[in-house]
Amino acid sequence: MEIQPNSQVVLAVYIISFVIGLPANILALFTFIKKVRQNPTPVDILLLNLTVSDLVFLVFLPFRMKEAADDMKWNMPYFLCPLSGYIFYIGIYNSTFFLTAISVERYLGVAFPIKYKLNRRPRNAVIFGFVAWGISMAHCSIVYIMQYYDHNNKTAIDPNERDTCYEEFTSKQLSILLPVRLELCIVLFCVPLVICSFCYINFIRILSRLPNISLRKRNRAIGLAVGTMLVFVVCFGPYNLSHVVGYINWKSPTWRKNAVLTSTFNMCLDPFIYYFSSSALRSTFRNLMRRMVDRLRLRCCSRAFYCPSLNCTDADERTHTSNDSSR
Repeated sequence: MEIQPNSQVVLAVYIISFVIGLPANILALFTFIKKVRQNPTPVDILLLNLTVSDLVFLVFLPFRMKEAADDMKWNMPYFLCPLSGYIFYIGIYNSTFFLTAISVERYLGVAFPIKYKLNRRPRNAVIFGFVAWGISMAHCSIVYIMQYYDHNNKTAIDPNERDTCYEEFTSKQLSILLPVRLELCIVLFCVPLVICSFCYINFIRILSRLPNISLRKRNRAIGLAVGTMLVFVVCFGPYNLSHVVGYINWKSPTWRKNAVLTSTFNMCLDPFIYYFSSSALRSTFRNLMRRMVDRLRLRCCSRAFYCPSLNCTDADERTHTSNDSSR
């Protein structure tokens, strides 16, 4: 079956997000688990929660990839539709919660450095993690409920006979779904966006005035703040805007499938936020790259290639040294 152009774009975004996001988040997961076991800090616990959320999202992404490959038709067992959708949207709104919490942690660290350092407790981050997961799961349960709500209506298509996933709704379903979507947009996107904006704007303002911080650290911190804000708006803005448009027009927008693509792409952008937020992850990444270079050197030497740029062999150095001494 030939895939339509729109389905090809959806499939391409899913594949890119999966191929880049999965290994990057696995690396981050092992790093944060190790860090939390040794010396946990609130930001490490928040980043660990965000990583777990992204990984769960990516594990269920192949179901969406199969849907896109089938030209947006659902040809799998139907119970996987609400399940994958439920996980899909939990991952999106978990990201808004934990990115916002990280912004609050950054702001408090520079606005009230002494007071916050004395009262900073990893336990608070753990409690917030449970609350964030609970709120996301409770709100996104509407995705699961709507798949089976009102299916006894004789004019409605039986869920198990549908060939689309989370696209066709009755008027009775929309009367519940559209207001809930608007509430999702306000509570799980707009409120976190306002908090995140306040924290990072003041974070940048305070940081730019500190005289005792190196230019490199200042630019990295400011770049992290600006990058997180761009990710927040660009990745989550279009999808949540579809909630507002749907409520105003009182129908589910046909372009929601495209709007959610930017949210999907966020799963491979989060590791960049991890990298600049965690010195432990930067160290792990540098060690991994160093090992890869070392293996490349060994492979190059084992094949008897001359690799001057990699300084393959110590034997060459010893030969040159002995020649120089003989002269």
